Amino acid sequence: MKANSTRLYLARHGQVMGHDEFRYNGHSDVDITETGVSQMENLAGFLSSKPLRGVYSSDLTRASRGADIIGERLGVPRLRLSALRELHLGRWEGLTREEAVVKYPEDVRFSFRSLAKEKVFGGETLEDLRLRVMPAVGGIVSSFAGESVLIMAHGGVNRVVLCEAMGLDLSNFFRIEQDYGCLNIIDYFDDGVSVVKVLNGGPNQEMGASKIY
Repeated sequence: MKANSTRLYLARHGQVMGHDEFRYNGHSDVDITETGVSQMENLAGFLSSKPLRGVYSSDLTRASRGADIIGERLGVPRLRLSALRELHLGRWEGLTREEAVVKYPEDVRFSFRSLAKEKVFGGETLEDLRLRVMPAVGGIVSSFAGESVLIMAHGGVNRVVLCEAMGLDLSNFFRIEQDYGCLNIIDYFDDGVSVVKVLNGGPNQEMGASKIY
């Protein structure tokens, strides 16, 4: 990392309870599985050699629990922010798609591929999510100028941050994969340039920790 840059380690929480049911959790508060705990412990082990100054997370359990595991291992302060919560999915929260269209048949044509401009009733668009998340991320990066910090968040939140860092329109949101327990690394430079060094990597991925910056 260059001296005139700030490094953001951006992680996704571990595997969640009910992950095999493909439910839309959104702001619903679900915990992580034992596999999810192991993923967070693996991430803590990898990050223990990094000069992290703090750990921020969503205030939802699936993210904050991982942040606590890592923060305790590294001995750094943790802070939870509601602004880092996952995309709000309105009346579909807690439901599978099959359950949602039975309960709300008028939503049968809705596609999450249209989230850049459309939303579930009572929920957020991707632009709503961006407007909520990016000021918080910008504030965190500014607070740790020239240093390194971790954000433990969600798949949707991470994709928005990555789109912003790479200068991509939100229509590219679903072109970015974010697996449970993955790690992204973004360097933010003083001149406003941001560089994504690692995407959907980390010790829980097949690429292995030896290939991570």
